[in-house]
Amino acid sequence: MAFNLVKFMREVRVEATKTTWPTRRETLQTTGLVLVMVAVTAGFFLAIDQIIGAAMRALFSVGG
Repeated sequence: MAFNLVKFMREVRVEATKTTWPTRRETLQTTGLVLVMVAVTAGFFLAIDQIIGAAMRALFSVGG
């Protein structure tokens, strides 16, 4: 089968018209949700790291 560039471009244009783009409000809401989840996740891992670090310091500072 030969590659037909004109046909390909026509099909790309048809498919591109089917694309639905989010509104500005939807984009801002999604961005806000992502930022909140990143902050929650960072806080969770910070807390876990502090707990494990405290346990390691307590474990290895025995007699020190």
